Amino acid sequence: MSFVELSLICVVALAGPALAARKSWHLPLVLGELVAGVLVGKSLLGWLNADNETFTFLADIGFALMMFVAGTHVPMRDRTIRGAIGKGSLRVVTAAVVATALGVALAMLFGSANAPLYVVLMASSSAALVLPIVDSLKLTGTSVLELTAQVALADVAAIVALPLAIDPANAGPKALGALAVAACALGVWWVLRFFETNGGRQRLHHVSEERKFALELRIQLTILFALAGLAVFTHVSIMLAGFAFGLAVSAVGEPRRLARQLFALNDGFLGPVFFVWLGASIDLRQLGGHPQMIVLGLLLGIGAVGAHAVNRVAGLPLPFAIGSAAQLGVPVAAATIGRSSGALRPGEDSALLLGALVTIGCTTAAAAWAARRGAADAAPPAAPVER
Repeated sequence: MSFVELSLICVVALAGPALAARKSWHLPLVLGELVAGVLVGKSLLGWLNADNETFTFLADIGFALMMFVAGTHVPMRDRTIRGAIGKGSLRVVTAAVVATALGVALAMLFGSANAPLYVVLMASSSAALVLPIVDSLKLTGTSVLELTAQVALADVAAIVALPLAIDPANAGPKALGALAVAACALGVWWVLRFFETNGGRQRLHHVSEERKFALELRIQLTILFALAGLAVFTHVSIMLAGFAFGLAVSAVGEPRRLARQLFALNDGFLGPVFFVWLGASIDLRQLGGHPQMIVLGLLLGIGAVGAHAVNRVAGLPLPFAIGSAAQLGVPVAAATIGRSSGALRPGEDSALLLGALVTIGCTTAAAAWAARRGAADAAPPAAPVER
C-alpha cells in the first residue's frame, strides 16, 4: 500500500460524513463509508485491493479499537445492565429459534447441506455495525441498553458457533481460544480495578497530564493489541478481544480525557479505514453467473430481518428489533472459510454477502426511523394558534 492509496481511502471515507451531514435524513455515519468501499473495491471500480496485507492490518486495528470503544460505552456499573443482559439473552434465543426454522426451510428449498450455516447467519448480529450506528445517531434509553446487550451476545455466540457450522474440525480449539481471551480480559479488569482503588491510576493520570505523556492511551492500546494478538494466535475474532477489554475498562471507569483521545483515533482514522475495507472486500460480481444465488442471498437477508423482528413480541421496539439484524463480519468469515474449505457451492459465498447487505440496508432504515421517532418525541409541543 502506498500513501496515494491511503489518501484515497481517507477521501472516499468522507462519504460517511457527507451522507450523515443532513440531520433530517438520520443516516448513520458508517453507511457512506461502506457504500464508498463497495464502489472502489472488488464489486465495481477495483481501485482498492482489500487483500493487501497493509490495508487489511490497518482495518484489523480499526476493528479492534472500534469494538473496544463500543465496549466502553456499555454502562457496566449501572445496575440496569443486569436486567438488560437477561432480556438480551432471551431475545437472542428467540431470534435463534426462528432462524433455525428458516434456515432448515431454506436449505430444503435450495437443496443445500448448509442449514446450520444459514441458521448461524440469520441469528447473528454485528456489534461492529449496530453499535456505531446507535452511537452516531445518539440513540439512548433502556431499549438501547437492551439492544446493546442483545447484539453483543448474538455476535459472540455467532463467532463461537460459526466454526461448528462450517468447519467442525476446528470448533474445539476456537472455543478454547475464546475462553482464553475472556479469561485474560477478566484478569485485566482485576488489575485495573486494583490500581483504581489504591489511587495508582489517579497518580499516573496526573503525571501524564502534567508532562503530556499520554500514558493512559499508550497503556490501553498496549493491552488492546496484546489481547488482539492472543485472539489472532488462537484463531478467534479480534471483535471478542476488543469488546471484552472495553467492558473491563467500563466496569472500572474510563477517564474522560482518554475517551476523547480514543474518539479522535477511532472515529477520525482507523474506524473509517475498517468500514471502507469491509465494503471493498465484498465482490458481488460473482452473482451474475449464478442467478439462483441472488435469490438465496435475498432470502437470507430477509430471513435474518424477520428472525430479529420477532423480538417485537418480546418488548423490543420494532425499529430496534429490525436494527439488531445487521450482519457483516460473520458472513465475511463464513464466505472466506467456505471458499478455502470447499464447503460452499459456486456463487454461494457472494450470496452470503448479498444477504448481509440486505440486513445492513434494513438496519440503516430502521435506525433512521428510530432517530426520527426520538427527535419527534423530544421536540417541544407547538404553540397554540390564536384565533
